[in-house]
Amino acid sequence: MSSGKKNILITGGAGFIGSNFIEYLLQNFNQYHVINLDKLTYAGELSNLESVSSNDNYTFVKGDICNKDIIQNLFSRYSISHIIHFAAESHVDNSINSPDAFVNTNVVGTFNLLEVARNNWMKAPFASKESCEENRFHHISTDEVYGTLGKTGLFTETTPYAPNSPYSASKASSDFLVRSYHHTYGLNVVTTNCSNNYGPKQHDEKLIPTIIRKALKGKKIPIYGDGKNIRDWLYVLDHCKGIDLVFHKGKTGETYNIGGKNERDNLCIANKICSILDEIIPNEESYENQIRFVKDRSGHDFRYAVDASKIENELGWQAKENFESGIYKTVQWYLNKYRL
Repeated sequence: MSSGKKNILITGGAGFIGSNFIEYLLQNFNQYHVINLDKLTYAGELSNLESVSSNDNYTFVKGDICNKDIIQNLFSRYSISHIIHFAAESHVDNSINSPDAFVNTNVVGTFNLLEVARNNWMKAPFASKESCEENRFHHISTDEVYGTLGKTGLFTETTPYAPNSPYSASKASSDFLVRSYHHTYGLNVVTTNCSNNYGPKQHDEKLIPTIIRKALKGKKIPIYGDGKNIRDWLYVLDHCKGIDLVFHKGKTGETYNIGGKNERDNLCIANKICSILDEIIPNEESYENQIRFVKDRSGHDFRYAVDASKIENELGWQAKENFESGIYKTVQWYLNKYRL
């Protein structure tokens, strides 16, 4: 590693958003050495990072954030100056069946990272160690911590938390821990809460990859309930650019919501993907005929939508991709993945 580099610990960097962000960071900044700590559970794939695997500014370490010793060893070895914390159990269905893993990773793991950062960066509350004054902990969270919306309204940074699943409750807990380390110890933290991401490298179990995969295999495309649950969709590269701005320019202690202003219900998503597939690789019948409604998820939130005006007005962020352009790129990427 070249001298003078800042060592960033990125947790969960082999996952969907983390791997896209690492690629983005290494393409746009040469002053950082990225240490990617990932447990490589079902959601983490080293193949997501093939493009940077030989980059001198990139190091992969297999490990679990629930093991505090591993985190401390990385701090000792690399003199970590920043953390961008993606690592999380995030599949809501899995949190309903196995909530203990979500509490361990999302709550205990986040606590371990905060404690090691505090012990290495701070000599006392609100007093940084020498050369650690600019060190920052960036926590990546979700809009699901705010609960659910009716047909109108938007989540803002001041919306009261009301998580409705073990997943969102564990993420809310981690958000509060991060907040507390700023207010109690003066740790330099920022938090971003994003809406539903989509794009290349998302895990096959998620909604959009599932629709594409099932359609291509000629299988039933499962849609929960009546398909009317609404999400605000954010293209993953737009999210990466928002993380970049908050990490570099966000005000310490603040939270920034990142949303795409692309509200769509699940049935609309499925129909749009099917129409793209009808255009690119037509069958005798439309792929829409494969759509089937299935029993709804327990505690399924009706609608999420994010007000991103704070990051837009304060940091100049704008989502570049609308849903129509982003979903077309996404379908093309998955066609290459599934058809090769």
